[in-house]
Amino acid sequence: MTEQQASFELSEFEAGEVSGNMQLGRLESYYEELFAEVIEDGIITADERARLDRMADSLGLDRARLRRLEQALQAAYEGQRRVTIHEEVIPEAFEERESLSPVEPATDARTLALQRRIVTLEAKVQELEAALAQAESQLSVEVDFSGVSNVTGGEDRAEIDIGDVERHVQHDPRDEANVRALFRHYGRTGDRDRQWCTSAVLAHLKLANAEESELFAKHRPVGLIRPKASLGREAWTRLLFHPEQEVLVGEIFAVVAPAVLMGRISALRRDKVLPQLDPTKKQDATKSTIQAVRSFAWGAAILGMSAPHLYADPSFAGTVQMVPAVPPATRIGAQGLAGRSAPELAFLAGRHLAYFRSESFIRLLVPQLRDFEEIFLAALSVGNPGLPLRAEVRELVIPIAKAIEPILEPIAIDHLRGYFLRFVEEGGRANLQRWVTAVDRTAARAGLLLAADLDAAKAMLTLDGVEAVSEKMDDLLVFMLSERFGKLRRQVGIAIE
Repeated sequence: MTEQQASFELSEFEAGEVSGNMQLGRLESYYEELFAEVIEDGIITADERARLDRMADSLGLDRARLRRLEQALQAAYEGQRRVTIHEEVIPEAFEERESLSPVEPATDARTLALQRRIVTLEAKVQELEAALAQAESQLSVEVDFSGVSNVTGGEDRAEIDIGDVERHVQHDPRDEANVRALFRHYGRTGDRDRQWCTSAVLAHLKLANAEESELFAKHRPVGLIRPKASLGREAWTRLLFHPEQEVLVGEIFAVVAPAVLMGRISALRRDKVLPQLDPTKKQDATKSTIQAVRSFAWGAAILGMSAPHLYADPSFAGTVQMVPAVPPATRIGAQGLAGRSAPELAFLAGRHLAYFRSESFIRLLVPQLRDFEEIFLAALSVGNPGLPLRAEVRELVIPIAKAIEPILEPIAIDHLRGYFLRFVEEGGRANLQRWVTAVDRTAARAGLLLAADLDAAKAMLTLDGVEAVSEKMDDLLVFMLSERFGKLRRQVGIAIE
């Protein structure tokens, strides 16, 4: 292994546009101070109020907007914990601040137009729900036996339907006969890169024969891949995203992720469990001599992203962890800092960075599926305040929507209105459990692209205590055998010619 290949350096590399990272917006400095000072002890003193107002002025922020934000955050906090946040105010100062809040008459043209639009959308929702119910009652049962037939191990004929073989491998990527059939097919067609990927799968499964083992060993990267270009946004959504990671669901979550992050920080700080980052452990990913740290700058460049703020913290026993902060940070623990090979670190970095994309970041913040459902409905409610919800659901969702909306910029609210319309037009259904699973699998796929090593992927998934490692590895086997993986390798310039 050469020094260049082991030290996460990029040579002859063309960096593309940096895109995809979760953004907090121009109020992030205000948010940090707000959560630290206002909701820390449940009391807003007159001095704290004066400091907040001075900070708003210095940042050029609208006090009225910030006041509405405070009211929404307080309402959500009080409703969740059944406590009251008290504010000590000076009467004349209070009157002065209240005068800054413009009161829009209920009869203004914009409000009336929005009300008419809501009525129209509600009628359309009811119409679509009725049509959907009718369609569901007439659904036919589709039976697919395409995966039942098998290719016998001795067949090596050009007339084999390679499409059937590929479909079967998607259902069972450990089937030796079919994977070997792919190896021979790519050999006949001269697709050396996909033939190597097939040999890598057979080698990982310990099924490779002499020919397959020879090809795998000949082209296996020594240490690290040597890419020539980075991925763009389209490559992520078209090639790297798991097929069940619905793009629209991710776009909706991306809009509200900053608000959810703020709520998470508030809750952790209030419960005195917010992780504290030691500033002396902060690393410059481009200059650090720590391999695990350098792997993040290297991986972010290839994935077309920017690396988060990184902290090397041996006192943390795990591998890597997102720390809620403004902006969110990453700390690398003892198991990531020592004893890891270069491909293992590449997988670790790629997998973690994938969660920092705006479409996926909320996965790091929300622990339970029910919370995903409530936040998703709250986001739709911001897009359409007249969203029809059952009474018990509305009781849970509306306070979240009221807390989220003031944090959002007007353009973000416009995005949610547009996403709501698209969501209804596309059927108005979302399987969030399936989406969450797909996000996890996309992250592992990003790690595999950087590592190009199935053994390293399995080692890191196992080390991190990921559930259902076998199922996740099956997905990585399918991915490595897929046309998508081959196109990604060509795009970053690591395909075997």
